[in-house]
Amino acid sequence: MEEEKRDILIIIPAYNEEKNIGNVLKQLKENIDEENTDILVINDASTDKTADVVREYGCRMVTNIFNLGYGSGLWAGYKYAREKGYKYVIQMDADGQHDVCNVKQILEKLMIPGEDGRTPDIVLGSRFMKGMEPYPTSALKKIAYVIFRFMIYLGTGKKIYDPTTGLQGLSRDAFTFYAGYKNFDDKYPDANMIMQMLLLGFKVEEIPAVMHVRTEGISMHSGLKPVVYMFRMFFSICAVWIRIRIFGIKR
Repeated sequence: MEEEKRDILIIIPAYNEEKNIGNVLKQLKENIDEENTDILVINDASTDKTADVVREYGCRMVTNIFNLGYGSGLWAGYKYAREKGYKYVIQMDADGQHDVCNVKQILEKLMIPGEDGRTPDIVLGSRFMKGMEPYPTSALKKIAYVIFRFMIYLGTGKKIYDPTTGLQGLSRDAFTFYAGYKNFDDKYPDANMIMQMLLLGFKVEEIPAVMHVRTEGISMHSGLKPVVYMFRMFFSICAVWIRIRIFGIKR
């Protein structure tokens, strides 16, 4: 029997999120149009019961034998979306920080043409747009956000308030490009990928998003990891600009 084709794929990378992912999947099931939306969990070699929870909710799942990291999980999701013919991808975290109410808002933004007649290729769910309630974060991360915002503006002329958000919606053009070889950073895909897509002419928009603070489990940016991440991202953003502006790499 031929599988029914849907337009929207929600990608959720997950590593040891048994305490959080069940509530995320439950809320998604209650709020999305299941007739036109699939949920794909990339289980990144979790050692807890993440896989069992996903099976309970009947969602699609890809399980890595080895832990490959957050970026690799997203990349696998993009390739899956490309091969299955989806029109839109929504990526969100498994830890409950991204409220499911954002999915509808991001999809609507992806489908509405702007004044230039173009629909967005990427829609970012932002924690830090003007007029929003302050989102609690560490001093080190605040410094990183300021630096990355400035670098993106300096390199592209575009103001991005939340350059590290993991809550994003992508058009088929965008996730198909990401699915290609070496078009996506499979380690730390954040501000560097926003810089890349803007420089390559993709249309990137940002909307306010409802987000929550993690209450269970351990963040992938815990301990000294934010320091390593900050330096790596700085040089990665510079490398992206050089590769495209100096060496003329195109889409």
